[in-house]
This record gives sequence, structure tokens and C-alpha cells, in this order.
Amino acid sequence: MEHAGKHALVTGGGTGIGKAIALALAEAGAEVTITGRDGDRLDAFAATHPRLHTLVMDVTDESAVRNGIAAAAKARGPVQICIANAGIAEGGPFAKTTLAAWRHTMATNVDGVFLTFQAALATLTPDMPARMIVVSSIAGVRGLKNAIPYTASKHAVIGLIRGLSEEYMRSPITFNALCPGYVDTAIVQNQLPGLMKRFSVDEAGAVDLIAKGNRHRRLLEVDETTAAAMWLCSDGARSVNGQTIQISGGQV
Repeated sequence: MEHAGKHALVTGGGTGIGKAIALALAEAGAEVTITGRDGDRLDAFAATHPRLHTLVMDVTDESAVRNGIAAAAKARGPVQICIANAGIAEGGPFAKTTLAAWRHTMATNVDGVFLTFQAALATLTPDMPARMIVVSSIAGVRGLKNAIPYTASKHAVIGLIRGLSEEYMRSPITFNALCPGYVDTAIVQNQLPGLMKRFSVDEAGAVDLIAKGNRHRRLLEVDETTAAAMWLCSDGARSVNGQTIQISGGQV
């Protein structure tokens, strides 16, 4: 119960990595606000644990983010743990990427993190310890072809946490980025039909193609990223700040 009495907020908390981190935080004693656009999905997940609380919120909507996080803080206290996890991953050749698609990715993956962190920081009292974590990607530390907007957005949020870590250096607030490789989540599963068609392989073959993007050539499980997040949230990581934690089965 390391986080008993704390309020945590996890964007994109109804699925995948966000869902796993939210549950781990709740089991560690935190009151956890989970956000997302699908209220029914959030409600179904929240029903599994008494310390999970829902907030229907689109991270691209400034008013929704600022007002929603302020309301959550009023109900459960300052946001001492903030996991900016909400994001999208859309691929395609750079030459065919539209400006609208580029802006949609940036609005979700970059602007959404900016708004979430700014709103969460506004709930804190002076000198209150806090952990601010963004779920970036290995795409934030290397390039991925056919995913230029995604790659650029994940680089951008690493720059954001590095700048914030400098700005808040003498405070008890830390800012870090998790950079997982390919994780067995819905985002990966949704890519399988396209890969099967493109490379004329079955589902297992498509999974293998994605898994080769990880150095140990297997898909990561969500608990591997969750464990890293929980360590960053711990008191023992209080001097880990402005870092990119790579979880990819080997050196990237």
C-alpha cells in the first residue's frame, strides 16, 4: 500500500498499458482517476476495483482536460501521480501523409500530454512530491519508417519531460518517459490484418514480423511496462528525473 492516500491519474486508462498501470496503482493504495473517450469501457473497468474512478475526457479538448482534472482533484486530492498514456498510432508512407493526419497525431500524442501535465501540476500545493510520467515509445529514441507523425510525436514528448525536469529541478517533482517497444496490446493487434494482407502471412507470421522490432524478438507483455512505471512512482526513484526508460529487450 505504498501509495495509500495519494491521487493518481492515468489518461487512456481503460485499455492496454494505461489499464494495467491504473490497476497496479489502485492495488498499491492510490485513488486512481482513469480517463478516456469511451465511458462504457471505463465504467466496466472501474467496476473491478473500488479505488478506480472514471473521467470521460478527450485529451485533445483543452477545456475537457483542464476542467476534468480540476474536478478529479477536488474529489480525490492533488494529482501526485500522473501517467500521460493516451495516444494513437497510425502508419503510412510519409509522401501520402496528410497535414490533417499529422495534426491529429500531434494533437493527441503531444498536445494531450502538454495539457494533462499542466492541468495536473496546477492541482499541487507548493513543495508537494509528485511523479509525472509519459508513455513514449522506442519510436521516441529511434526512427520508424512508415510512421513519421508517430515517431515525431514520441520524440516531442521526450523533449517535453527533459525540459520540465530542468524547470522543476529543485522541486520534489520528477518527470520521466517510458519507452516500450512493441507491446501485446490492441494497438499491435489492430496492425495484424494489414500485415497479413501486405506480406501474405498468417496471424502468427504477422505477430512475428512485429516482434522482430524488439531486440529479443518477442512481444512485450504489459506487466513489463507496468513494473517500470511503478518503480518510477516509488520513493526509491525520487532522484530519477528527465530520463527515458527503454523497455525493448535490448539496447536500442
